[in-house]
Amino acid sequence: MNLTIIIAVAASICTAIAGILHLTMLPAPNTNMTILFLVGGIGQIFWVIPTIRRWGLTWDCIGIAGTIAFILIWTITRMPDNPITGRAGRVGESAIIIEIFQIAFVVLLGLLISKQKASPNIKT
Repeated sequence: MNLTIIIAVAASICTAIAGILHLTMLPAPNTNMTILFLVGGIGQIFWVIPTIRRWGLTWDCIGIAGTIAFILIWTITRMPDNPITGRAGRVGESAIIIEIFQIAFVVLLGLLISKQKASPNIKT
């Protein structure tokens, strides 16, 4: 099996798990969190398609940017006196698991991009 396919499937599994875990957190304590987890979770599950089908660099970059935004929101909201909630949020086990899968997705998709840039004539 092609290494590109293996990496794409692994990245897809990571984003799907993170998306499913976000959906399991519904309903959230407030409306903003509910919308964030619903839209983000559905988006992450959707991102399996462009990742496995290898829709291209634009889709990969959007997937990475969206996932990094999710990671940054989580990181910022864990700091005391943060600008989003004004207080530090709890660091739970499920949140850590989600962050691990999201970071793995970003790393794996970054590998796919670098692999494609190293061999531009090979369709990934």
